Amino acid sequence: MGRMKREYLLSNRQAEAGLRFEAIAELFDPWTFRHMDELGVEAGWRCWEVGAGGPSIPRWLAGRVGARGRVLATDIDVSWARPAAGAVVEVRRHDVIEDEAPAETFDLVHARLLLVHLADRDQALRTMIGALRPGGVLLIEDADPALQPLACLDEHGPEERLANRLRAGFRTLLAGRGADLAYGRTLPRLLREAGLDDVRADAFFPLTSPACGRLEAATITQVRHELIAGGHATEVEIDRHLAAIAAGRLDITLAPLISAWARKPA
Repeated sequence: MGRMKREYLLSNRQAEAGLRFEAIAELFDPWTFRHMDELGVEAGWRCWEVGAGGPSIPRWLAGRVGARGRVLATDIDVSWARPAAGAVVEVRRHDVIEDEAPAETFDLVHARLLLVHLADRDQALRTMIGALRPGGVLLIEDADPALQPLACLDEHGPEERLANRLRAGFRTLLAGRGADLAYGRTLPRLLREAGLDDVRADAFFPLTSPACGRLEAATITQVRHELIAGGHATEVEIDRHLAAIAAGRLDITLAPLISAWARKPA
């Protein structure tokens, strides 16, 4: 019997996906690029960006690896990543669980906010490790919503309480689609158990910013029908929450983004 496929809750086919990718890039790209800097990404490197989503990371990598390098950006839906395609960047539709691994090896394999959502995330991780050249680096960045489950840390009024109830409903929807809400914290152990060397990890935890609010609004808009159907909120409550975000009355926070990296033995 084949695997039962679950459709990703936050589909790239919806218009809000572009807003989400823009907010994610504003929030997390500086953090991701700092790690890539420290890992030594340079001219001539071959890089695989898995689950690319938007174009920002492939474009940055292309600027680093230059004409002698290569960037492969893959996703199950490449419509938002396609603008990054060029002489250095190949954008390819690819399912990291179902499809054959690329017929090449890489100096860097990176995925951000991907594995937590996959039901067969262990297979995806094996595929990415298998695509590393000896001495190559794997950088995985994923959220841990169970580590910090709130939307508003300072729950001092009804708007903050509503935001936290909607975040709880969203987490329930994610878990129902196969997401592991405590996945981020397991990354160091998983990389070590996979036989990688020099395992390290840290975390980024934005407390509030306009981009946090935009990401929250796009996410809630994208899943509003599922929240209502699941009994997590009413139309009126969702509209009230979106209005509070738009008015700047909420300090919206996110789950920590845990970054873990390690090298394949030479």
